Amino acid sequence: MPSGALADRFSRRHALVASGVLQALGYVLWLAAPGYPAFAAGFVLWGLGGAFASGALAALLYDGLAAAGAEDRYPAVYGYVSAAGLVAQVPVALAATVLFATGGYQLVGWVSVGCCLASAALAARLPEAPRDGGGGHGAGGGGGREPGYLSALRSGLAETVRRPAVRAAVVAVALVGALDGLEEYFSLLARDWGVATPAVPLALLAVPVAGAAGAAAGGRAARLRPGWLAAVLGAAVAIFGAAALVRRPAGVVAIAAAYFLYQLVVVVVDARLQDRIEGPARATVTSVASLATDIACIALYAAWGLGQPGLIAAMAVVAAVALPRLLRPRPLSAGAAR
Repeated sequence: MPSGALADRFSRRHALVASGVLQALGYVLWLAAPGYPAFAAGFVLWGLGGAFASGALAALLYDGLAAAGAEDRYPAVYGYVSAAGLVAQVPVALAATVLFATGGYQLVGWVSVGCCLASAALAARLPEAPRDGGGGHGAGGGGGREPGYLSALRSGLAETVRRPAVRAAVVAVALVGALDGLEEYFSLLARDWGVATPAVPLALLAVPVAGAAGAAAGGRAARLRPGWLAAVLGAAVAIFGAAALVRRPAGVVAIAAAYFLYQLVVVVVDARLQDRIEGPARATVTSVASLATDIACIALYAAWGLGQPGLIAAMAVVAAVALPRLLRPRPLSAGAAR
């Protein structure tokens, strides 16, 4: 949340640059001083980098489209961005294998540093729309008096807490987003279902590709009513649950199908949140949703660690059942009518 407020106070683009630089520094620390303390500190830098990006990216995209009168295109654009991140896992995984075989850990690490810095350099060239009230330095600069950092933080927190529609959308993002924590265990599941350990990486290549297709389809699904959206999420949960019960290598195909549906829902739910934010602290509100997602995700990790699949299934069912209520159409306001 503090990093989201920084993005609102200064610049969403600069927050994305900081994200890439911080993650690059984390890699440098791991390479320069391998060992537990350095790895722990490196993950702190990695986490800070993720925090700077969490709210800034969505805010930069939405406000840029809104400035062009094209905010209705946000689900499609955000879906394409998410799809690019997912499908990139395939060549990156292959490249990491080749790099590690060629130059070991050091070569993989330094190439990773270069990728992070290249990302930061590209982020520095992104256009940023000026914001009313001067809450940052956009393309062309904002006019008026700039609010302070604490003012931006208070504004984002107040909109989250006091506006029921935003609060409900934040909860929806957290409930749905937490389920992505299962992705951490796909390789373990594939092995337990009978896929040979050396073949697990190749067997799972279809999962990010399917997820990318689902995210890319999110724009077309943006007009789905909450009940239908819940049905799509419920179908993903049912497919994944059936595969977990059968426990066969073919279940990897079911994981890919479920991930396609899941990523579609993630894009639409995020778009519903962005559509409901009306104040100037969009990045702060989005980072509140990211924090809530992380907290819910920790609960999922704890359930897995305690060997309680029933709790994980309950989380998924709650997310699907709650969506229609959390995302029900809001009354038309002056802001929505413009």
